[in-house]
Amino acid sequence: MHYTGTVYRNPYEPPSPLLEITQGCSHNRCKFCNMYSDVKFRPTPMEWIEEDVKEIASMYPEISRLQLLSADPFVLGFDRLNEICDIIHKYLPNIEIMTMAARVDNMSDKSVEELKILKDKGIVEVNIGAESGDDETLKRVNKGYQGKDILEQCEKLDKAGIEYWLTFLNGVGGVGLSRQHALNSAKIFSQANPTVVGTGGLVLFEGTGLLAQYRRGKFHPLSERGLMEELKLFIEHLDFDGRFITHHTISMNLNNVDFTQNKEKILQNLQYGIDNLDMDRLTQIRNNKRGL
Repeated sequence: MHYTGTVYRNPYEPPSPLLEITQGCSHNRCKFCNMYSDVKFRPTPMEWIEEDVKEIASMYPEISRLQLLSADPFVLGFDRLNEICDIIHKYLPNIEIMTMAARVDNMSDKSVEELKILKDKGIVEVNIGAESGDDETLKRVNKGYQGKDILEQCEKLDKAGIEYWLTFLNGVGGVGLSRQHALNSAKIFSQANPTVVGTGGLVLFEGTGLLAQYRRGKFHPLSERGLMEELKLFIEHLDFDGRFITHHTISMNLNNVDFTQNKEKILQNLQYGIDNLDMDRLTQIRNNKRGL
């Protein structure tokens, strides 16, 4: 199998083989992220993809699900994605579900009709790293789009019948933007139609722009209590029909629950954490994290 650099997979998906169709991240300029800093973006050569699909087929000929890598493989144009789907179905005829990560702007070059074709070929779900719905926060961390773009591109996915996750990055706005980051993210996410909302907590990793700003006194991260209070504010104003999950960078496990039925319980658990957890210990745990 051809894998480039560190391999990241979605831990909340059912186990399935990983097929790399791009290398690195097409944007690679977000100020909080160092995941692909050592990998130059490029599409994986088609001959490599075909070799890898053959290898997967030799081991798991009956599989029905694949996870496509790397950071945002949905950036590939329709024609290339369509060709990759055809290669996959040639050797793995039982494939019904293909999932992958995406940036908000990955959908901008694809029409609804093209998205429908990809959906019919098995691309039924994408995991969108939105991180925030607040324009000032998005600009500060160099995401490259605005809140309105999230809604415009998600509407195309809705029309095509492709399900999507949206991620909220707790704390990415720092102290100064915390409230508007939480409220505007909840507003945008509630206007979209995600099947899953996932949350992660900011960690200032080496090599990131936010860590450099912090060391210069230009970025002021939230305390552990502040992170929980921001997450609570976000959840209080969030309204969607789907699952809610938390990443290991969130200090409380609020994982994989139906949001509508469990919203009040989630909020109660968060308030318990705010009132009772050892914030010094949680700070030490966060500071000791070295990667995702």
